[in-house]
Amino acid sequence: MTAREYLQQIQKADVIINQRIQEKADLRRSLISISAPDMSRERVQGGKLQGDKGYSQKVVKLIDLETEIDGLIDDYVDLKHKIIGEIHGLQKAEHIKLLYKRYIENKKFERIADEMNFAYQYAKELHSHALKEFERTYPNLL
Repeated sequence: MTAREYLQQIQKADVIINQRIQEKADLRRSLISISAPDMSRERVQGGKLQGDKGYSQKVVKLIDLETEIDGLIDDYVDLKHKIIGEIHGLQKAEHIKLLYKRYIENKKFERIADEMNFAYQYAKELHSHALKEFERTYPNLL
């Protein structure tokens, strides 16, 4: 694994969480759109209510998704905190600033260059040097 791939774990985790949250929202909408069962009909012992088909399965799926999202968020927070600490462990302040903006704040190089008052090409070169410093500092992580 390269330093870039290691640092990109945060972005990947964020994407996965957002997709699970979207999946949960879609499932919630589908639950709301399901019509209520007809309670006026006589029910035979052990029989299922009309309209109940799949509803309880969706509720279970929703609960499972919420539990999964909570776990993913906990893991994301721990990973982010760990990687921020590792970035802060670098020697050069410019490398720390650049890697933080790129991988923690998820900013594009154009914006990073502008915020740090660098030319775009210099920001890209500095990023390359920062990744090399990260790899030298943390060879056991990669």
